[in-house]
Amino acid sequence: MNTNASKTKKGYGRWLLVGLLVGPIAFWYLASPVVAVNFSHEGKDGFRYIWNTQHQIYKGDMPAGGGSTVEWGQIFPDKDFFMRFDWWTDKGFQRCFYVTPKWGRMIDIYLDDKGRIDTAVTDHDVIARLKQCAGEPDPFRS
Repeated sequence: MNTNASKTKKGYGRWLLVGLLVGPIAFWYLASPVVAVNFSHEGKDGFRYIWNTQHQIYKGDMPAGGGSTVEWGQIFPDKDFFMRFDWWTDKGFQRCFYVTPKWGRMIDIYLDDKGRIDTAVTDHDVIARLKQCAGEPDPFRS
């Protein structure tokens, strides 16, 4: 009796099961909008920062000499979704912006050596997605 047909069906079934399990995870990972803030390597001061993504708050430090911080948005944001980024130095410099991430894409925001948004390096489409926080200093100027 030949049992090759049943072995082939089991093999396809396993791959189908693996695909059904891995597919949604891969979709979530690849489709999530990502925002990266890149600090200049010429920066003399270290920064402290806070990401506020729909009330999920993450704090961190960026030492002098540059680096990056990355935050993931929601795949299917509602109308109240927001991402806010605050950063400051111990010397009193403070800035903030809101960003509307792009679905399925990574947005790179670059800060210059003084901590301002570097409009020469940051893409103009990205700058259009940034909004100054009310009552806070302009993140594009010193």
